[in-house]
Amino acid sequence: MNHRDARIKVVDAQTALLPDKGTIPNNPTLPLLFYQQAVDLPDEGAPEWFEAVFTANGWPAAWRNGIFPFHHYHSCAHEALGVYAGSATALLGGEHGIEVTVTRGDVVIIPAGVGHKCLEKSEDLAIVGAYPTNTSPDLMKGELHERPACLEAIAKVGIPLQDPLYGEDGPMHQHWR
Repeated sequence: MNHRDARIKVVDAQTALLPDKGTIPNNPTLPLLFYQQAVDLPDEGAPEWFEAVFTANGWPAAWRNGIFPFHHYHSCAHEALGVYAGSATALLGGEHGIEVTVTRGDVVIIPAGVGHKCLEKSEDLAIVGAYPTNTSPDLMKGELHERPACLEAIAKVGIPLQDPLYGEDGPMHQHWR
């Protein structure tokens, strides 16, 4: 698929710095980033398009699927989600977090430590997930025994060199310092 088949739009990043509420640590310094309707996707080849763009920007595409229906987070990796079909309402930041509805063409960048859970979804929901180069995500569920090691791991996760959608000059670097 050719990168010309989709059009990346310049959008203002919606941000949320989500507080630690005890079970899900969230990230104390990096806000969640939401690029709503950032991509006009082609009718065919949308997942391949996200995979190619994320990978070219140093976030190798890792999976295609949806969002788990339980609270979870990654303590040692940031995560990018590119929605290429359907829609979902996700709870971000743990039980007392924020609800966000994502649809085709949206990109969400979830900092290490930020909880996410699918509350409801369309039957055709489809997402490409990616993590920055040289990172390997774990799967934490907010259990008490995880917390001390996770807080240390979250603090050690660096800021990627490129925004997964916009590259070197993306809005991620305006919000993540």
